[in-house]
Order: sequence, then structure tokens, then C-alpha cells
Amino acid sequence: MVLGLLILAILPVMGVGMAFGSVSLPFVFTLKTLFSGITGGLPVETDRLAEIVLQIRLPRTLAAFTVGAGLSIIGVAMQALVRNPLAEPYVLGISGGASAGASLFYMGLIPTFIAARIDMPVAAFLGALTAITLVYVVARSGGRLSVSRLLLAGVALAAFMAAISAFVTLASPDANKTRAVLFWLMGSFNGVTWSELPIAVSVTLLGGLTLFALARPLDALLSGEESASSLGVQVESLKKLLIVLSALVTGVLVSISGAIGFVGLIIPHSVRSIMGISHRWVLPGSFVAGGLFMVLADTLSQWALPGQQLPVGIVTAMCGVPFFLMLLRRTDYQFK
Repeated sequence: MVLGLLILAILPVMGVGMAFGSVSLPFVFTLKTLFSGITGGLPVETDRLAEIVLQIRLPRTLAAFTVGAGLSIIGVAMQALVRNPLAEPYVLGISGGASAGASLFYMGLIPTFIAARIDMPVAAFLGALTAITLVYVVARSGGRLSVSRLLLAGVALAAFMAAISAFVTLASPDANKTRAVLFWLMGSFNGVTWSELPIAVSVTLLGGLTLFALARPLDALLSGEESASSLGVQVESLKKLLIVLSALVTGVLVSISGAIGFVGLIIPHSVRSIMGISHRWVLPGSFVAGGLFMVLADTLSQWALPGQQLPVGIVTAMCGVPFFLMLLRRTDYQFK
């Protein structure tokens, strides 16, 4: 029932996301324009406003939903991997690596013969994969992956990658690029176009479907590695798959939105508190709820300061942290 209500909320929430911005439009008009665009009939007298909705607001709203959904399911995967309720892509250094790779590419600091063969999503994915691979190598001991070492190495490498991104940004002689990257590193969907959506949507759906297929092994993993192994789960193989999948999804999403925190932490816990701990429900619930949360956060970032746009990462932190603290106060909440 809860999942059904979340799905029913997608269209109204996306309508709100397209209606509000630097220029507010009637909610009903945005929905009519969306349906008209789908069916191929747009009113002639509203072509200019319709273009704003379909070419600027709609791709931005879809990008926000995709990023929120993707970060949420990766947060679910990371929490199951390390069996720690505080885990998310940022804790393990994945987002930091993606940000560093994207920053180096954007600033033109990647060697030309490499930069000519890749684009921003690939650079971000390679940065994320490099970071999580280093964490994996450090955390591996005696042929097994130590969860405690994984967390500690992830925190250390996240700080290191953040330092690289900051150094690259501040060392740039181009003030305009510096400002753009600083804003982007705090999270922004400003300027997202249709051309950036196919790869982000495809990778997010791939990640979601893969994790949903692994729902039962993820449930078993929450009970401990030994228990999961006794149930027939190939624990080490599952860990490697989750690491690569997390790097892929996070890297691609960071390349279009920048670094956005708390989504992969807040949403999975919120969904568990309502829908239970089974990944068969937590994953689709987190996918939809994360997308809705990000759309509303992006809408608020455009509306909060007249004439300005806040980085959406600030909004997710300001909205999410108080909510998360209240959630933790609930005595009936459980992680596993």
C-alpha cells in the first residue's frame, strides 16, 4: 500500500517540480503541457512557456528524480554490504572519487590523449572506481574483505578525494570555472539537458534491477557473512559486485548533479521504518521515495531565495538532518 501511494505521488510531485522555478507557472498548466508534449499537440499561443516546461523544467525534474532514486538504492546496497546503518556512497569514498575525476576532467587537467577518449560520466566513473578499488585493496586481509577496514579506509579516502577536488578547483586560473565547479560540487541540476539523461536513467535502472534481483542475498548479508555463506550466498563475489555497481551508478550520477549528501542515508532508513527491513520492499520503496525527495529538494532550492538558486546539497542537508535525528529517536526503529 505504501509503495502504491509513493508511485501515485510521482506525477503530482513532478508537476510541482516543473511548476516552480525562477518563474512560477500554474500547476495545471505544467501537467497539461506535459500531456500535450507526449501526445504531440501543443497550444500555439503558449509555445514559449511550453518550451520552458519541456526543454528546461522537465529534463531537470527527471534528472533530480533519477539522481535521488539512484543514490537511495546505492545507500541501501552499501548499508547491507558493511552492515552499518551509517554507510552510504560518501562514507566509502565513492562520491569523493567521482567528484575528483569529474573535476579533473572539467578543469582540463587530465592528459589530452586520455581526455579525448572519455567524457564527464566516464571520468567520474573512473574516479569512483579508482577510489573504491583503493579502499577494497586496503580493506582486504587474508583473502577476505574486512568490513571495519573498509569503513575506515573509505572515510580516509573520501577526505583525500575531497582535498583533491578542492585543490584542483582553487588552483584554477579561470574564476568562472572555479565558481561553476564549487557550485556543482555542492550539488546542482542547473543546466541539465535531455542529452545527459539517457545514460543516467539507463545506469540507474540497471542498478535498481540488479539490486532487486539480489534482494534475498542482501537480506542474508544483514545477518552476517558466516550466516549468509551457510545459506549459500557467495559473499565475496557479492561484495565485489556491489562495489563495482555502486561505483558505476554513483559515478554517472555525480557527473550530472555533483556531490549530494544525505539522500543515500536518510531515505533507506525512512523506508525501513515504514515498510520493514526486507530488501524486496526497501529497494523499490527507496527508489521511488528518493526520487520524490530529490525533486522536492530541488524545487525548494530554486524557491528559497528569490532571484538565486541554492545548491541542492544544502537543501538536502538542512531538510534531511533534523528529520533523520527525529527518526533515530523512535524506539521501534530497527536496522536489521
